[in-house]
Order: sequence, then structure tokens, then C-alpha cells
Amino acid sequence: MNNATLLALGATVLCGTLAVAGAHTYASGRSQRQALVDRLAGSQGGPLRTASGRVRRFTAVDRRLRRTRLGRAIHLRLTTTGLDLTAGEYATYVAMVVVALWLIAAATLAPFFGPIAGAVGIWAAAIFLNWQRQKRIEAFINQLPDVARLLANATAAGLALRTALAMAAEELEAPAGEELARVADQLALGRSVDDALGELAERLPSRELVVLVTTLVLSNKAGGTVVSSLRNLTQTLEDRKETRREVRTMLSEVNATAFTVPFLGLGSLLLINSSNEGALARVTGSPLGQILVLVSIGLYTVGFFVIRRLGKIEV
Repeated sequence: MNNATLLALGATVLCGTLAVAGAHTYASGRSQRQALVDRLAGSQGGPLRTASGRVRRFTAVDRRLRRTRLGRAIHLRLTTTGLDLTAGEYATYVAMVVVALWLIAAATLAPFFGPIAGAVGIWAAAIFLNWQRQKRIEAFINQLPDVARLLANATAAGLALRTALAMAAEELEAPAGEELARVADQLALGRSVDDALGELAERLPSRELVVLVTTLVLSNKAGGTVVSSLRNLTQTLEDRKETRREVRTMLSEVNATAFTVPFLGLGSLLLINSSNEGALARVTGSPLGQILVLVSIGLYTVGFFVIRRLGKIEV
């Protein structure tokens, strides 16, 4: 055997050895990870549970989904809504709703409306998350006067800003208590006040919170009369809270109209199909009928967003 043959044989043996070692390491890591998951589940006396005691469902789906970019995006969106759901639970529930809407629309109207109903279900799930997030932001904004008042009183008593934030987290209810507790935990782990409060402003974006965070950050950096600034800000936030409530009351009819218009279209379809059974199936049986149905759905969608835009006023 010449040197080239010996070199090739040695390289083959080395590659095979490294492949076996890599496969063994990968299998060992997976087994250790599974053992850790099982031990954590066993330490809780059974399946994984939430802080409120609810059993976590679809944990296997959640583990697989969290490895993907879509799963991580869903998880980040859920953390801003305050919902006690994992990405796997949310995705599974959405899939069930989509399948149910698909079958109901196909059986009630026509098979052509099945995919449309499924797409509407996915869109409604995204709208639901945005609504929950906005609802949490609104609830947090309504608590901001109390937050500013507690911070002003704590600062006037001589407490540091970190201690004042921790005290406010204990005194306030959710969502302000939960969010401030998260900020206090980050400060306890060594993060700066600027970073922790900046992340809070990004998680729950609003003009009122940006003003409060800017006041706290500037006072923490440069010092000054933080007590008088917070007390003046408390009155301003109270006035803005009342203004927002009045604007929301005046625009409630417009928002109700935006959601009524699509339901009128759906009611018309049900009325047509009930008065003349099979009419929608015959209409959607031709390409022209399908195009006309899609155009009408698009017009209803445009009308929904136009009405919503007309009823959206930034205060």
C-alpha cells in the first residue's frame, strides 16, 4: 500500500470516528434534555401547570413550534397581550377554529367559501391578538396616574427609584403591577434603569408611557425635582385619561358600524341561500361568479377598514 492509500484510509477512519462521536453526543444531549423536562414535570406532581394551576396543553406542539421563527413571533406577541397561553396552545386553537369555519362555510354556503372562511379565521386570530394587546395598553394607560402618584410619594419619602418601582409593583393590580414587577426583576438582575424602562415603553407603546419613562430616565440621569415633575405629570395623565374616555364614547357608534357592515354581507348570503337552496353553489360554480364574489368580499373589507380609519383618532 502506498502513502496515498494509507492517507485515505486514515482519513476515512477519522471521519467515521467523528461521525459516531457526534451522533452519540447528539443523542446524549436529547436524552438529557428530555430527562430535564420530565424531571420538571415530575417536580410539579404531574403535567406542566401555569401559575394559576391550569394544566398546560399541547406541550409537544409548543416545543416544536418555539424552534421556528413563526413560533417565536407568536410567543413574543402573546407576551404583550397578557394571555395565559403558550404558542403551541394558541396555534392549536387557531387551527381548530380554522377547520371548523372551513367546514361550516362549505356546508352552509358552498364549497367555494370554505377556504375564504379559513382565511378569515386566521385573520381574525391576528386581529384578536392585536385587540388583546391594545386592551392591555389601554388598561395600563388608565393606571398610569396611579403609577406616577405612587412613584412621586415614594420619591418624596426618600426612596430610590428602583425601590419605588418595586413598591409600586406590589401595590398596583395587573397589568401595571405585572409590568412594573418585570421591570423591578430586571433591575434586580443588574440591568440599567434606562434599558428596563425603555423595554417597557417598547412593549406597551403609548404617548403617556413615553412621557413618564422620559421623565424618570432624565431625573435618574441628571437629578432635579423629580417629585414635582411626577406630581404635575399625574394631573396631566388624569386629564388625558378623561379625554380618552370621552373620545372613545363618541366613537363607539362608528366602531360598531365597522363591524356591522361585514355581518350584513354574511347575512345577505345566508338569506339568499336559504330562500333559494343551492343558489350560491351555482353562482360560484363558474369563474365569473367566483370573481364577482371575491370582488364583493374585497369591497366589504375595504369598507370595514375605511370606517375603522375614520373612527380612529389619536389623542
